[in-house]
Amino acid sequence: MLAGLMLIASPPAPQDQLIIEDHGKTIAQVSRSEFTAPGLPVIDRQKLDQFIAKLSDKTVRSPVNATLGPNHQIVAERAGYTLDRENFIDQFQHFFYSKQSARVIVPLQKVYPEVDSELLSEIRTQRIGTYMTYFNPGNKARTHNIELAVRSINNQVVFPGRIFSFNRTLGQRTRQKGYQTARIIVKGEYSEGIGGGICQVSSTLFNAADRAGLHIVERYAHSKRVAYVPPGRDATVSWMGPDFRFRNSYGLPVLIRASSSGGRVIFSFYSSSVIRANPRTVPAPAHETGCKPAEDRKNRAEDR
Repeated sequence: MLAGLMLIASPPAPQDQLIIEDHGKTIAQVSRSEFTAPGLPVIDRQKLDQFIAKLSDKTVRSPVNATLGPNHQIVAERAGYTLDRENFIDQFQHFFYSKQSARVIVPLQKVYPEVDSELLSEIRTQRIGTYMTYFNPGNKARTHNIELAVRSINNQVVFPGRIFSFNRTLGQRTRQKGYQTARIIVKGEYSEGIGGGICQVSSTLFNAADRAGLHIVERYAHSKRVAYVPPGRDATVSWMGPDFRFRNSYGLPVLIRASSSGGRVIFSFYSSSVIRANPRTVPAPAHETGCKPAEDRKNRAEDR
């Protein structure tokens, strides 16, 4: 926990005012009268709670996990911060009932990331499964979508017993996030849609996860043949539709490494050198293959 809220003697705050600072900048300025209950010389807790919620939004900083850089070097983690609510309430009450003005530093609590450098150094040592598929880099929009999706998944760590969700990790594929229009499959026919092409990413990930011996929780095939994996080895995804999910069935965390360049998508799973992996044999990638149609996929867009 950081140092508590500190009252600063100078410069003085305006009369009847509380000035709240964070890293030397004023982030809020309120008066005592704004929080006085009607007809009573006490704090209106509803108004205070509303103010604290807004103050929390201004001060929260999410922690950042340690990652592996492009040269496989460890990029150190960064701690996050959240508002120390109880500390702030104590100091606000002191200001309110003291009948004086004050200038204070907002109290923060440190939030540590799940993945630190020490953990990452342990789980990057043993590769337990990998898979690679090919695509046409001349299709710029599709290539761009694939690269965006790959970057979102690269360096993800899945802890024991947890489920990785492709849709939850990427979120909705939108133009605001940079996704472009490319070919998708709808009811067994080709069409155009935002995020077209990322089913190659989910399919490559599926085969890598399956080869690594992870438990496949949810996976659907397309309603039309695809060219980048053998029959029955694809995994269609669509926001608010089919998802690809797997569970880490091992007793140690697994690290996902992903890359996309030169017309290739590569996914690899890593963990500790002491992991007792149970890899499975999966068919090699193919350029011209087909897959079984998915069931009950009417009016549902795929591959985005």
